[in-house]
Amino acid sequence: MEEQPMPVFKRKTLDETNPVAGNKKRTWKSLKQILAYERTLPWRETDVTYSSINAPPSFVPAKKYSDISGLIAPYSDPQTKLNFHNAEEFQTVRSLPMDITAGYLALRGASSIV
Repeated sequence: MEEQPMPVFKRKTLDETNPVAGNKKRTWKSLKQILAYERTLPWRETDVTYSSINAPPSFVPAKKYSDISGLIAPYSDPQTKLNFHNAEEFQTVRSLPMDITAGYLALRGASSIV
């Protein structure tokens, strides 16, 4: 009987050779090596790479977080413009004085209420 090769997902270690790749061991590259290789290739200004800062904007809307607890905030108070997570936080938001509310908005980078 011929011995069948072991399926890829059942290998015990990554050190075993890949029969498809011709007995080559898998080489791992660090981010530094990837960036160095990327700099040698001819890129246009519009191409997005690991080192480009001007990546296109995301299509996913930004998540809003509660100004009180830091949890995901599905609600925002129309009066104070603070984000909150649940009814308990809403009561806390409404009971805050205006200077504290302005401080929370300044921390978030939103325009203050005047």
